[in-house]
Parts: sequence; C-alpha cells; structure tokens
Amino acid sequence: MSRNFADLFEHSVDAMPDRIALIEGDRARTFRDLDALADRLADYLCSIGVGPGTHIGFQMHNSIETMTTLIACFKARAVPININYRYGVAELRYIYDNADLEVLIYHAEYEQAAREAAALVPALRHLIVVDNRASADASTATDPVPFEQALAAGSPTRRTSDRSPDDLFMMYTGGTTGLPKGVMWRQEDMWRVLGGGIDFYTGVPVSDEYQQSRVGAQVDPGIWFVLPPLIHAAAMMPTFTALWSGNTVMFEPRFDARRVWQLVAQRRPQIMVITGDAMARPLIDTYRARPVDASSLIAIASGAALLSQPVKNTLLELFPSSVVSDSIGSSETGFGGIGFAQKDDDPGRGPRVQTGRGAVVVDDAGRPVEPGAEGWLAKTGAVPIGYYKDQKKTDRLFHTVDGTRIVVTDDRARAERDGSVTLIGRGNMVVNTGGEKVFVEEVESVVKAHDAIYDAVVIGVPHERWGQQVAAVVSVTGALDFAALESHVRGHLAGYKVPRQIWIAAAISRAPSGKPDYRWAKQYSADRAPDHQAG
Repeated sequence: MSRNFADLFEHSVDAMPDRIALIEGDRARTFRDLDALADRLADYLCSIGVGPGTHIGFQMHNSIETMTTLIACFKARAVPININYRYGVAELRYIYDNADLEVLIYHAEYEQAAREAAALVPALRHLIVVDNRASADASTATDPVPFEQALAAGSPTRRTSDRSPDDLFMMYTGGTTGLPKGVMWRQEDMWRVLGGGIDFYTGVPVSDEYQQSRVGAQVDPGIWFVLPPLIHAAAMMPTFTALWSGNTVMFEPRFDARRVWQLVAQRRPQIMVITGDAMARPLIDTYRARPVDASSLIAIASGAALLSQPVKNTLLELFPSSVVSDSIGSSETGFGGIGFAQKDDDPGRGPRVQTGRGAVVVDDAGRPVEPGAEGWLAKTGAVPIGYYKDQKKTDRLFHTVDGTRIVVTDDRARAERDGSVTLIGRGNMVVNTGGEKVFVEEVESVVKAHDAIYDAVVIGVPHERWGQQVAAVVSVTGALDFAALESHVRGHLAGYKVPRQIWIAAAISRAPSGKPDYRWAKQYSADRAPDHQAG
C-alpha cells in the first residue's frame, strides 16, 4: 500500500464512516461527509488541470473547508502549500511565486491582498474563494470560483489513482528570522515522524498503515480541540493524527480564549492542542476570571513554541488532573521529542525532553556527542528531501554521515546522561557580546519567569565596545522594577546574559504559530528609546 495521507484518511472513513470527524461552531461532518466533500473538490481540481505535483496554496483560517481542501489535494496527488493569512501583498507575492502556485484557495476576508498578489504572479491561474464576498471593483485576469460552486461541479465518487508514499508533502517555514522556505517531505516520512506512524512515546513504528484506523474503530472516539492555525504543522499534523485514528477534531476560526472555555464546557474535549505561552497565558487569564468545568481535559499539549516555567506551574495548579506536555520539532525534523511539565523546575536550566526516534545531538562533523556534551540537535531516519528550490540551504543542513542520512539543525542542545536532551537555543539567533555567545531562548525563559513579566522577546542590539548587547522587549502585568528583574536574571544566568536595554510594549508580536517575531522586536527597539538602560 502507498502509506499516503489520502489513503490513511480513507482507511478511517471505511472503518468508521458515521463517526463525527470535524466540529466547527454549530457545524459537524462525519467521516463519510468529509470524504465526499473532499472527493468533490478533488474531482473539480482535476477538471481544471490539477495533477500529481501541482502546487495549490491555501490561505485559510481553521474551518471545515480548510480540511476539505487539504484532503482533496492529497486525493488528487497535488501539493497543498500553507500561506500565512497575515501576510501583506509583497510577502504573498514572494511566496506565491517561490512556491510555483497554480491554484489558490482562500477565505473571502483575505480577498483584497490575495487578488492583488495573484495578479503579479502569471503562473497562478485559478482562484477559489470560500464564502464568495469578492469586492466588486477587484480586477484580475482570473475571476475567483466560489468554493461551493467548485464542490457542486465535482463528483462525490472516490477517485482511483496511483498514489505513492513518495507523494510530496511541503510545509513553508514561518519566516520570522528570514524569508519563508519550503521544506519537502515524502508523505510516508512525515506520517512516520508526526502522524502516528511511529508511536510518540515508545518510538516503535506501527505495524502497518491500517493500525491507526483499526485500533480507533475498536474504542470510543475522543475529541481533540486544535487551537493553532492549520497553516502550521503544529496544528495540521495533530489534526491528521486524530482523524487517522478515528477521533473527532474541533476547530475555531480564530483563537478567542473566552470562546475556547465555553466550548470546553459544552463539548467536553479530552485533548487541547496549543502553542506556547502565546495561547496558554490568555487561556489562564480567562479561566481565572470565569472558571468553567474543564474536567474532561486529560492533556494540554503544546507544540511549535515552548511553555515557560511559570505557565507550566499555573497550568498544573489549575488543571491537576491534566498532563501538560511540550513537544519539540521543526519543519526540518518533524517530531524531535516530548517533555512533561513538572512544577518549579529551574527556568535557567532550559527545556528538557525525551527524544523521539532518530533524534540525536551531534558535533560539527555530524557524529553523536558523548553524554554531558553540547552539540547540534539532529535527526536521522525519516528526514525531509530538502528545501524547495534552494540547493545551497539543502546542502548546508542535510548530510550523509557514515552512510546515514541526517538533518543537522541550527538548534544547540546538550545530550544528558539519562538519555534526554536539554535545548539551549537556536544558533541563528545567538547574540555575540564581547566574544560570549548568548542564546536568546535561554534568556527569554528566565525573564518570563519574573512575576511582573507577561511576555518577552530577547534580541541583540549593536554596541560600540562589545559588538552586540543583550536586550529585551517585554510586556508586563503591572509596574516593573528593573532592578528586581536584573537581580532575578542574575540569580539564574551569568551577568553578560542580563538584558542591558529593555523596551516595554503593550503586547509582544508573535506569528500565528506562537513563535516570537524577532524582526518585529528589532524594529520596535530601533524606533524608540529604551524604557530602561543599565549603566
């Protein structure tokens, strides 16, 4: 069999056709319903020339239509390309062109920017709009086709095609520190590392591609409340994992903490998927203001952005019957490891996880380091093919060492003696101050552990003597005593790691994935004098 995303979904449809697959607001779709919708859209896409390898952009927030689009693309052997719906016209033009889009499917509220950018990319031939509220004065060579019209034109009969485990899965990175780039995976490899093809906890591969649906059909389904946007793997892959194992996925178009807790009380989900403090903190604040019955939650799982220690402490206090987990990984590695929150860990220690299958810490030559030593976090086994249209970046990160294919990331890590890994920080975000290297994530975790800090981003700013100096942009919970903050940081880290300049912002800008927007932070600091500058 092909071990392909479309096949894995169809296995669940065949085993559990009448189960609820998706819930969005007051709408629900069974596996059978969702399959028919995706077949209709796949048939329509094929009628306009889509075939194996065609790149189809989806500029969409979380919805039933978004999942219909993704499944339809995989059924047609096309390649869905995630488009950040927060991008402006210039950013959209870049990614439409770089990704070689031929079709774009988008929600109507992104109409203006989408059509302006599409008009600048001649290869983008077809536009499909969900909820056709197109502006009357918009003018491009191609008029958008309403999504419902596309569905009506397609057949609900399941298409037969020669699917392959080599069919492409591509995920564009967020571009928070540089231009977005497409990471190419074989679908089977992505299934293995992030879709349940390898058990996350034991590291043992499943016996065959039917195991998830076979086991799922024998147990009652759970509800997974997936809060991050589907344009990121941190949401897309948990969603597919849930569906492939016969569970129900619940979405909201936008993250609204109050609405989230209302739905938790109403729908009783067992698993909540979030991304770091950017979601956890508003959820905590709202829950404290208006508690609800959240006893159904057995797991709160964070991916893409790590939770700070104070947030872990609070989640464990508020939801003592829930497991709180942090997962590490990236577009280049997939699942790297998982850690389970414990109260009052040292925030200066760095996040520690039990590594996933194939995750290893290596030296500059790509060989595993000894326990206790630092190196680069790497992944062997199921790894990506490389970067789309960027052989130089591919050659820099993807290697064959002693006959084994390996991807070596920019993440510094330490191999612990108990087999776990401690994350130190991203090598491409190092602040070099007087010859000392400071990893911003290490400082961020300590700064955010201070009682007066709500959120923080650490950056390097130019310094005449030291080259760079550690600085921070923070949002606060109340009045900030800068001397107390400095004392707090010095209690965990060396003096040269203490932020010497601090800017206070009303809120910290983050990507939809929850990751810090370092470009925003640097621009914010460049545009105004610091609120605090150490002598």
